[in-house]
Amino acid sequence: MSGIIAQNTLDNSGLIKAPAGGAWNFISKQTASADATIDFTSGIDSTYKEYLFTLNNIHPSDDGQVFRVNFRDGSTAYDAVKTTTSFRSYHDEGDTATALEYVTSEDLAQGTGVQHIANSGSDNDQCMIGYLHLFNPSSTTFVKHFIIRTNSSHSADYTNEWFVAGYCNTTTAIDGVQFSFASGTIDAGDICLYGLTTWQE
Repeated sequence: MSGIIAQNTLDNSGLIKAPAGGAWNFISKQTASADATIDFTSGIDSTYKEYLFTLNNIHPSDDGQVFRVNFRDGSTAYDAVKTTTSFRSYHDEGDTATALEYVTSEDLAQGTGVQHIANSGSDNDQCMIGYLHLFNPSSTTFVKHFIIRTNSSHSADYTNEWFVAGYCNTTTAIDGVQFSFASGTIDAGDICLYGLTTWQE
């Protein structure tokens, strides 16, 4: 027996394989080189119900800077109204400081400003990584949910993991996403945009 079970839904062996399907569909990639912002202004539409941004080796020009995201809802400004929640964990290299905490200062309640999603150091070997899921951005009926998870090598030499989630509280379609640091530039790194499909679609 090969261990591979053919697709079926009523197999009396008790072993059921879901129908094949689902894919990451590459849309675009932007590579930073001392950019103030990285903006995605195309490819976010009704083609997919879920979009995924991957953040790879994002490096700030200035030390200890917060990495941020915001959303555009039809205008030229990235100022969609958001309500969010945020918590993080950290552990220093010296094994002397650890925490898992809700961060009230990093959440938004009907705010139009940027959402903080990471904090990274600018040493040559420091960077941040992560992903952002954006769900059904073209809906004109429902709010638009997102889930973010990042990890960074912080300027104080500890690993810093952020969990952020929330929604853009608008029934206008979200058609753009912007990434930036609070100060300085995005010195290096790349961000890729994918459209996700599943076998249910």
